[in-house]
Amino acid sequence: MTRDRYAETVAYLQGLEAATGWDLKLERVRAALDRLGHPERALPAIHVAGTNGKGSVAALCESVLRAAGHRTGLYTSPHLVDLVERIRAGGATIPRGTVVELVDELRGRLAGLGLTHFEFVTVLAFVWFARIGVDVAVVEVGLGGRLDATNVVPSQVSVVTPVAMDHEAHLGTDLATIAAEKAGIVKPGVPVCLGPQPPEAAAVLRRTAAQVGAPLLQAGVDGRLDGDVFEGGGVRWDGLSVRLAGGFQRDNAEVTLLALASVRERWPCPPAAVRAGLAGVQWPGRLAVLEGTPPVVLDGAHNPAAAAAAAAELPALLRGRPTTLVFAVMADKAWVDVLAPLRALATRAIVTSVGARAVRPETLAAALAPDLPCLVEPDPRQAVRRAMDGAGADGIVLVAGSLFLVGAAYAELAAPLFPTWHGWETDGTDPPR
Repeated sequence: MTRDRYAETVAYLQGLEAATGWDLKLERVRAALDRLGHPERALPAIHVAGTNGKGSVAALCESVLRAAGHRTGLYTSPHLVDLVERIRAGGATIPRGTVVELVDELRGRLAGLGLTHFEFVTVLAFVWFARIGVDVAVVEVGLGGRLDATNVVPSQVSVVTPVAMDHEAHLGTDLATIAAEKAGIVKPGVPVCLGPQPPEAAAVLRRTAAQVGAPLLQAGVDGRLDGDVFEGGGVRWDGLSVRLAGGFQRDNAEVTLLALASVRERWPCPPAAVRAGLAGVQWPGRLAVLEGTPPVVLDGAHNPAAAAAAAAELPALLRGRPTTLVFAVMADKAWVDVLAPLRALATRAIVTSVGARAVRPETLAAALAPDLPCLVEPDPRQAVRRAMDGAGADGIVLVAGSLFLVGAAYAELAAPLFPTWHGWETDGTDPPR
């Protein structure tokens, strides 16, 4: 498999997004899976929705389950640098060559269905997980929940992390409406675990669970992480330490542990595995620090609630050093409110762009003037490099506002993210299947 073949495959998938955009419905993905013999039915799943924290919760769940010896699949979006990051097994990415082979196969078998980019990649993930024989698929919702392409998996527990305003054009313009879309992943008889919720969202989620007969568990009530001890859901795990930076990650860990407790009979997680999974989780781009000269802090918070939460944690990471903010944001976000808490931390800024849907950097520069010295650099990788070159001996660089920008920074810095999957590890007693 040549690099060119993989590049052509990724270009084909990107072309699907250009052709179809976002078109939320389930009919196409159901038709595709029907043609393929329903590979998703072989994937008992933990299904994670929410506005903020759902990726972290998915990563935490997978890390603990893997530490417990379960063969895990993890499906998340978007990727930072490479499409393969979205589809992982046992902590490692799907091989590029496998992506090429599966896309070639599926293009023929699914011809005429008009799948969107996200639908096609979702189907690809489910096919691969089924073929390699995962024990549990941890699946992050792409957008919303009710009509998201992932909402076909046979979930064993549904998780809804905090709901906030985001993607209003697709999900609704108030918290109750957005929560109703997230609540679409709740299934009859399947436990649903809630992270901290604003009252309007909590009311909708509780009502939906009651209507379909889904047992509802609330983090902080039915299970609590107190210091280094989690207790609830019939378990007590101690000696816990969450690797991910930020106080809000304790909330994410709390709902993760509650969800794992609710499915402990199917997927047992011994205390040692819980400790190892929480301490060893990898989830780049969320309050991540790349040490160097200068250090670079990366955070992909891209809505007002997430930006405010990140900004509350950033002073401890920035350590009082002169800070160059590299910022880009998508135009469909409430970007003024995303920028506000971040600009207060910076001594200068470089604004850039991350594609056709981004706010023009000139617009961002005007919003920052005259309070903050600001440069315009349209190329995101060059913006990161210029920030580093001009940070000074005591400076630090903060890259924020968009996961796409964080991905460009990782690409520029050539920071390694995940290994490539080469098969299941085995001690000889459990042969690969």
